[in-house]
Amino acid sequence: MFGSIKTFCRDSAAHSCAVAALFLLIHAPASHGALTLSATRVVFESDKRNVSLVVANPSDKPYAVQTWVNTHADDTTTAVPFMVSPPLFRVNPGKEQQVQINGLPNTLPSDRESLFYFNAQEIPQVESEQSNVLNIAIRTRIKLFYRPSQLKDNPNVRLKDLQWSLQHIDGQPRLVVNNPTPFHYTFHRLEVRGNGQSRTLETPPMVTPLDRQVFPLNGLKPGPDLQVSFTTINDYGGITPLMSQPIQITR
Repeated sequence: MFGSIKTFCRDSAAHSCAVAALFLLIHAPASHGALTLSATRVVFESDKRNVSLVVANPSDKPYAVQTWVNTHADDTTTAVPFMVSPPLFRVNPGKEQQVQINGLPNTLPSDRESLFYFNAQEIPQVESEQSNVLNIAIRTRIKLFYRPSQLKDNPNVRLKDLQWSLQHIDGQPRLVVNNPTPFHYTFHRLEVRGNGQSRTLETPPMVTPLDRQVFPLNGLKPGPDLQVSFTTINDYGGITPLMSQPIQITR
């Protein structure tokens, strides 16, 4: 028997169970999922009917798995033009299951990528002899990029078109990247150098198509000859070669 998707425990005293669960959630180390996916991101090209992923179970226990696609809002009410098959399945120890993401008719923009997320929720099996247990269902969530077939460029080639500037926003110097391309870019490394200074931006947010992103500089002083060096994550989850570009100073 598999447990509920929600965290649960069983005890004769409901209050004691709730207190124990809260204690474990606060003090337990970070959990890691037992299942693995065959990719760290999905690119769904609009002229394809579907794309596939493989969910593998390298552990020694069976799991039920629930799969779905949603938006950045991470809700269950916003309609998305994708259907996952199968949406619920069992995967035994050492086995794999192929999952198919099917595209549905849609009115998504044709001049840029659209961003969604693929979710795989593992549901651990409940052992019959366990009377007091806290089972936590781990979810893996990866980006799904819907790419219109009209976009013929290679995202890696268009990296050179990113425009970097140093601007004063709310009285503070900020690094600003303008993205005139139709692609999303997730930065793996982002560093500003020049005038004897160096700042590495930790976990910089992604820049969306035809938009800009603003990064704090944490005390770096504006000056001439500033450069930005960066790498991004490509379609296959790899890292693009390091690229350096000058930073324009704006007033």
